[in-house]
Amino acid sequence: MEGTVRCSANYAPLTPISFLERAAVVYGDGAAVAHGGSRRTWRETRDRCLRLASALARLGIDRRDVVAVLAPNIPAMYELHFGVPMAGAVLCTLNTRHDSAMLSVLLKHSEAKVLFVDSELLENAHGALKLLSQANVSPPSLVIINDFGKASTADHMEYETLLRTASPHFEIKWPIDECDPISLNYTSGTTSRPKGVIYSHRGAYLNAIATILLNDITTMPVYLWTVPMFHCNGWCLPWGIAVQGGTNICTRNVSAKVIFDNIAEHKVTHMGGAPTILNMIINAPAAHRKPLPGIVAVMTGGAPPPPHVLFKMEELGFRVTHSYGLTETYGPATVCTWKPKWDLLPGEERAKIKARQGLHHLGIEEIDIKDPTTMKSVPFDGKTMGEVMFRGNTVMSGYYKDENATREALAGGWYRSGDLAVRHSDGYIQLKDRSKDIIISGGENISTIEVESVLFNHPAVLDAAVVGRPDEYWGETPCAFVTLKDGSHATAEEIIRFCREKLPHFMAPRTVVFDDLPKTSTGKTQKFILREKAKAMGSLPRPRGSKL
Repeated sequence: MEGTVRCSANYAPLTPISFLERAAVVYGDGAAVAHGGSRRTWRETRDRCLRLASALARLGIDRRDVVAVLAPNIPAMYELHFGVPMAGAVLCTLNTRHDSAMLSVLLKHSEAKVLFVDSELLENAHGALKLLSQANVSPPSLVIINDFGKASTADHMEYETLLRTASPHFEIKWPIDECDPISLNYTSGTTSRPKGVIYSHRGAYLNAIATILLNDITTMPVYLWTVPMFHCNGWCLPWGIAVQGGTNICTRNVSAKVIFDNIAEHKVTHMGGAPTILNMIINAPAAHRKPLPGIVAVMTGGAPPPPHVLFKMEELGFRVTHSYGLTETYGPATVCTWKPKWDLLPGEERAKIKARQGLHHLGIEEIDIKDPTTMKSVPFDGKTMGEVMFRGNTVMSGYYKDENATREALAGGWYRSGDLAVRHSDGYIQLKDRSKDIIISGGENISTIEVESVLFNHPAVLDAAVVGRPDEYWGETPCAFVTLKDGSHATAEEIIRFCREKLPHFMAPRTVVFDDLPKTSTGKTQKFILREKAKAMGSLPRPRGSKL
């Protein structure tokens, strides 16, 4: 329109770096990071992040260079989320459970120039660098992070030494374009070799704000880090907590005792975690539980939470918000926004509603459930399944060095998630399965999520996952892998009978295996491993004289 102009007075590229700049002024003396007996203010945190950026520049890091980190949820990991982009570089957070072989693959693919490694993970890192050298690939420079109270490691650059000798007056390299990359996140690898997902400054900015809003994180929260910061950049909350000047409670390890102890000590107001974390909390031994100082808001996601688990969390005094998303959507992308009329429902009914994935948050323009072939939307009938698709500002920029995979994922102008869901009459979506996990038995679709929800209601079941097992007659039938609670007992026949009482018989497991479930570090069950186990059992013979 005539008379409009874009200039520095009315436009600046969106970037989460601005959150730290503001927090250092508004909340300067407030606690930013707490770990063990140590506390740092927002002013101190900004100073350290500037020193980190200065040190990276001194190491030759420039715009778009990749800086990798292998570390748990410790203060240095938090600082890297700001210091690396302040240097104009791209942060690549690596899964701490990867072995040396996988780390070498990711370091080679990302072309990381510097690798920050927590001292406890140094052996894996050394193994990865050795593999790179054997493959004639130049390894990244290594910087050791010695956590509070640990001795310095000789023969390597050390994190605190780098910061002490760097300038706190570094001139921030703000993004030239808000779509410039800020981070490179590798997918969890539950099904195949991980892909590198590129996040932009703009997307990270918007998803951090959206995540703060959907979880009702108000001014100066106390946030307990139980979500790995390496996973989708901690659901964008390392940046988001700075928006509200909160305190980040960092923890090396996560257990029910650690969670309850930190909630009591720090008066935690917010935390997050996959349903695995919630399950850990509700099954905590009485000796590890402590009264909550107030309501603790928990954002859960990563896998559909069983209604039984949500109900038990509510009984303990936690307020759970259910979100859903993928690495390709910067983590959280939907929220099951609560409606006051649902407060009048019985607890179990509330839990069933809360287990739905809801609708897109404000960073996503639109979510839809579509037939992936015709691209037509499914009816709002709560029955017709289709693929979950997204479009909007917090969808990835693409897969690093993989144009074909990017085109395939974004074909038709939508990001195709590979998840199957239905849409209810109120517009809320509910996941039914991953497209690769759906069981087709005798021509009928069986949602493994529905079967797992029933299994979680069994009083002896701690954890459960369902996959398809080959079946001579039906093609495949449900095979349940079950972990029992300590001190509890149940037979396969009892588990099957329990399910048949609550499900159509064709949906009930025909096989039950008692075992610990393989998990990713973010709490997702690695179903591809379970599918291989089920396949190795061989096909079930046709039952004589009976019908499912």
